[in-house]
Amino acid sequence: MSQRMDRVDELLRQEIGAIISRDLSDPRLGFATITDVETSPDLRHARVWVSVIGQPDERKATLAVLGRATAFMRRELGKRLSLKRIPDLHMQLDDSAERGTRVLHLLNELEAGHEVEPEAAGSAESLPTPVRRLPHEGDAPADPLEIPGAPPEATRPRRRRARPAGEARSRDASSWRSAGTPGRKRR
Repeated sequence: MSQRMDRVDELLRQEIGAIISRDLSDPRLGFATITDVETSPDLRHARVWVSVIGQPDERKATLAVLGRATAFMRRELGKRLSLKRIPDLHMQLDDSAERGTRVLHLLNELEAGHEVEPEAAGSAESLPTPVRRLPHEGDAPADPLEIPGAPPEATRPRRRRARPAGEARSRDASSWRSAGTPGRKRR
């Protein structure tokens, strides 16, 4: 894919995300994020990948709302962008977050030593509920100034030397040339 198409895809992704978050006001619209846009080379069609957090029925409802709002989004894109052609938008559910969650769940089950059934590993939610992480041995200290076993001078922040008023911040160009190493190229 060319750099131009990459830029167009990224621009469409940003603008469609902005339209969804600011201009669409449907109560059935869940928490949707535009993760990727793939545009055909002739700019006639764009596949829009949408990640939705929630239950499966909420995800389907959000995708249906976005599917019905494509004409509105195309009109808004036409106002905001200076493209020769605004592509037809085809919304598709991005389930990469679900697959990642399933892999994390499987790894946690294997680490705990439990038997994992292939069908039971998937969950109805698209993302796991966050839990507070307990501190483990070898973790970095919460306060970077409190390093256990370090000498006291290593934990204190360094102070910068005050520069006299007449001293320049950097060397002038002639002193850089004379002070540089002989085999080094200048930029």
